[in-house]
Amino acid sequence: MTKIGNYITGKWVDGKGEHTPVYDSVTGEFIAHSTTDGLDIPEVLQYGRTTGGAVLRKMTFQERGNMLKKLALYLTKRKDKFYELSYRTGATKIDSWIDIEGGFGNLFANASLRKLFPNQSYHVEGEPIDLSRGGRFMAHHIMVPKRGVAVHINAFNFPVWGMLEKCAVNWMAGMPAVVLPAPQTAYLAEAVVKEIIDSGILPEGALQLLSGLTKNILDTVGSQDVVTFTGSASTGRLLKAHPRIVQEAVPFTMEADSLNASVLGEDAKPGTPEFDLFIKEVRNEMTVKCGQKCTAIRRIIVPENLMEDVQIALGKQLDKVTIGDPRLKEVRMGALVSRDQLAEVKNRVNEIAKTAQIVYGDLDKIETVGADAEKGAFIKPILLREDDPFKNTAVHETEAFGPVSTIMPYKNLEEAIELSHMGKGSLVSSIATYDDKAAKEYVVGAASHHGRILVLNRENAKQSTGHGSPLPNLVHGGPGRAGGGEEMGGMRGVKHYMQRCAVQGTPTTLTEITGIYQANAKYKEAEKHPFAYYWEDIEPGMSIKTHKRTITDSDIINFANLTWDHFYAHTDITSLKGSIFEKRTAHGYFILAAAAGLFVYPNKGPVAANYGLEECRFLRPLYHNDTVYVRLTCKQKVDRDSRGKELPSGIAKWFVEVFDQENELAAVATILTMVQKRSPFEEINRSNIETYLGKLTEDSKGAWGILTPQHMIEHLENSLRIASGEIAGIEIATPAEYLEKVQEMVYNHNPMPKEYAHPLLKKGELEELRHANLEEAKAKFLEAYDQFEAYFKENPEAITIDPVFGEMEKFEWDLLNKKHFNHHFSQFGLLSEL
Repeated sequence: MTKIGNYITGKWVDGKGEHTPVYDSVTGEFIAHSTTDGLDIPEVLQYGRTTGGAVLRKMTFQERGNMLKKLALYLTKRKDKFYELSYRTGATKIDSWIDIEGGFGNLFANASLRKLFPNQSYHVEGEPIDLSRGGRFMAHHIMVPKRGVAVHINAFNFPVWGMLEKCAVNWMAGMPAVVLPAPQTAYLAEAVVKEIIDSGILPEGALQLLSGLTKNILDTVGSQDVVTFTGSASTGRLLKAHPRIVQEAVPFTMEADSLNASVLGEDAKPGTPEFDLFIKEVRNEMTVKCGQKCTAIRRIIVPENLMEDVQIALGKQLDKVTIGDPRLKEVRMGALVSRDQLAEVKNRVNEIAKTAQIVYGDLDKIETVGADAEKGAFIKPILLREDDPFKNTAVHETEAFGPVSTIMPYKNLEEAIELSHMGKGSLVSSIATYDDKAAKEYVVGAASHHGRILVLNRENAKQSTGHGSPLPNLVHGGPGRAGGGEEMGGMRGVKHYMQRCAVQGTPTTLTEITGIYQANAKYKEAEKHPFAYYWEDIEPGMSIKTHKRTITDSDIINFANLTWDHFYAHTDITSLKGSIFEKRTAHGYFILAAAAGLFVYPNKGPVAANYGLEECRFLRPLYHNDTVYVRLTCKQKVDRDSRGKELPSGIAKWFVEVFDQENELAAVATILTMVQKRSPFEEINRSNIETYLGKLTEDSKGAWGILTPQHMIEHLENSLRIASGEIAGIEIATPAEYLEKVQEMVYNHNPMPKEYAHPLLKKGELEELRHANLEEAKAKFLEAYDQFEAYFKENPEAITIDPVFGEMEKFEWDLLNKKHFNHHFSQFGLLSEL
């Protein structure tokens, strides 16, 4: 490797010249040059906007989410190759795990967000807003993907996590990315990008890589682009003030290194679990990634009477930190990213030490294991002590981006809060306390200056992800010095890459635009009961009006006795005076149950289950002798993943309106049903089989594999005879630990793999034919099918064994046969290609 590659406009390109040399942080050896000189940056940005953006914007959230999940699985299988490169950055195995697998974890986490978004390419936000008393003019907010490119300017400390935590979010939103990793560790980002590109999972143009300093990257950004920056606060401020950012009003998210504070609660004295947890947390935050974390603890705020205890305890913990070659198991802390960074950290420590005292560590003396301290960028952990933090402010203004932190005292919690504020904005703060009142006081007082606050105590210690661990579903960012921006945060993060637009119109128009039925919109009368449709065939606005039912006095009394709900309005008509009720009143949940009785479809069909109730409102009382009917309307469809032995299904939300005899609305509810999806496989029955077999000739050619037409038919015949138990002695070839997962494949709608090696067939060669010719094989196949049906008709509870899927009942055999027959009939062109 002589140059770190750039992936732009669909190809790998080297920059001109030798701009920035990159060295191994452990050995000092030259790795490569990092350069983007000579590249057409405006073309790169435009390529992303047009080529990658055009595809991503058309994808639904479910498609984008599944794309991220597939990519995460793909990269996880190849993670080992990234660790060796990561060691060269000075990272230990634990450090590398945080960066590499933490980055993949962001892909997984953002993939899961697809369940929270609609099954379309844009998002509908919040609740509808009625702008008229009659309900005929309304508004709703939608969010669509921006039509630009996300430009990510990343720091050196997390070349994988820093890239993927941003890209996962913009891809989920439907926006392409151009990534600019810091030159010092760009070779690791390059390795991951190569795997991503080789996978073919992302659409072309969704990801481009510029592996070097690119000073003109902001010169042509536009209002539809988004720029994110992670790095030093001073550099971030310069970028944020770029004329193009200002002129085009380009969204700019800055996540800067900050002077994060951790507070030891007054109750957390030596001997308490909280004291021990605090010491270990500070040690970890000082030494993980050699202290090169934007979330690391830089200021240690402790009660003034515990200063000595903390200093001694922390010193003992730091004594356990072995420094050296990060590949070695005994090494706890590796190196800084470069010798230049080492010099920078030393300079910053000397600035803080003008008023503070170094109480642990030495800038000039260090012992290393398995590495040459003179060649690598090694430094010993440095602990300073500032006894007058209100007067000496260098500790609140100067950051040494390495294993450096400063202890300082406070008299009471108000002082601790004030000290935390003096950092002028941080990404994260924490407090170790078992006193929840103190925790509340600190959190409420400090939250204005921090993006995240961890309250650490004995009860959450084992589950806590720690002070310095940003999580994909929580916002990452902070005010002031921390940059004033936000990243991640679950759905919040995705919305940063989308444009919010308020849409006004009639309920019918907005139903069409949003894909969500809006109250008072025109109904789409269903040709049959909506519960008789598969999920794909249901559409918002599809509706039926039920027949009527009169509520009797006996209904109310019986419901009260059944449920034990004897509220006076239902059972004691002598107590109604002064209430809102005029006479015996039907229970609200009886109304809901009666409504279900009116709209539920009794026959077995695609509706698999009642999935829940989202909202319910009783707008006016219903009394005995009132007559009601229901209007059932599809409100929204939500896709979902199938799990286990479950047929693929989606969720249909139904708007239930209960009207009385005067056509007045009495109650509304939103119920959810799990609705099966239509199978992509053609039905299998004797008539269809005969039709398919009639198309098969000796000259038919398979689209894949080595089977001849007759071999294929005899293979299917054999599978039927196994299913009916005619062929005995079948053993399960699938290992027991994988069998349950394999059995789930029978239920999903994924086609069978084309080159699967069946355990009962010879590998790479054809079986001996059993029948004289193809026509005889067809006849025997139909005979086997008839015997299969007859066997299970006579033995409906029978269970037989398949060599791949294990024990199978008739329902499962039917699912498997449909998938299996479709697979082979498609192989020979008897069906449309799956």
